[in-house]
Amino acid sequence: MEPTPDGLDLPALATWMSDHVGGVSGPLQASLIAGGRSNLTYRVTDGTHRWVVRRPPLGHVVATAHDMGREFRVMDALAGSPVPVPVTRALCTDDSVLGAPFYVMDEVDGRVVRDTAELAAFSPDDAVVVSNELVDVLARLHSLDPAAVGLADFGRPDGFLARNLARWGTQWEANRTRDLPQVDELARRLAAALPVSGPAAVVHGDYRLENTMLEPAGPRIVAVLDWEMSTLGDPLTDLGLFIVYWQQWGDGGVLATGGAAGLPGFPPLDAIVARYGTTTGRDLTDLDFYVVFAFYKLAIILEGINARFRMGLTLGDGFDRMGEAVTQLLDVALDQADRSSIAALRG
Repeated sequence: MEPTPDGLDLPALATWMSDHVGGVSGPLQASLIAGGRSNLTYRVTDGTHRWVVRRPPLGHVVATAHDMGREFRVMDALAGSPVPVPVTRALCTDDSVLGAPFYVMDEVDGRVVRDTAELAAFSPDDAVVVSNELVDVLARLHSLDPAAVGLADFGRPDGFLARNLARWGTQWEANRTRDLPQVDELARRLAAALPVSGPAAVVHGDYRLENTMLEPAGPRIVAVLDWEMSTLGDPLTDLGLFIVYWQQWGDGGVLATGGAAGLPGFPPLDAIVARYGTTTGRDLTDLDFYVVFAFYKLAIILEGINARFRMGLTLGDGFDRMGEAVTQLLDVALDQADRSSIAALRG
């Protein structure tokens, strides 16, 4: 029997699941699912059934940054919508069970593409299909009426961008491990270039190929995962971050599935952007702002992960590269800002 991964108490989990999920027919076994570097994801089985358990990372958790209830609620609301999500089973807000809130969902039969080498193995036809799928699923999410799926009160769209920018500045101060003047410079330019948001939508917060699940042997998306930063707000923040991952920059190692635009068969970035704009009808005039903001935000997220790594509170491999990745992202953000058509972004 494999040892229990850190962050789980299997006997306590089995008791809780018997009461709230049902169908537990024997002792539980668990393994940590590789991939995400924020919330922890485990595959759990009793030998007959298979579930997935999600909980916050171990220690040094910034308030509201790892909200299990938020993740659970949005997936529960999107069940049956044009946006595919896993089947949710139960949410636990009682810290006495696992030491933190968590939720249980069904395991989805599919595969997660985690690196550029896997992308490069796609046939040209499949590369086009998965690219279009990614754009179309995001467009469908942003076209949903939040009230129609019970998410009218899921966030505060008014003032979303200004509040979001301030929030990430606060997040930086909470997680910083060193002084990086690029952060202050980017914050200044972004505040000066703040655009007026279009109609609000459900925002995923970290939309990219690695946070979706494809068919076991095909290019279609069967589930969108990792909703921990979802809210109601400006949907172009999702598009900006998606573009960051789509671009080819650096060695691609830290951004995992970044760089698809440089691979055979995958559409260039301008085609991706055009498809989104045509499908949603959104005004993309200020897209540079959202791309630079995405680089800035991702750098701050990785600095939080770097802080946990330095405290010995991470599980899995690859965390030793987070500090270098933060400075790379900030440098790329400034380069993008310097080349923008938006004067305020150029400083």
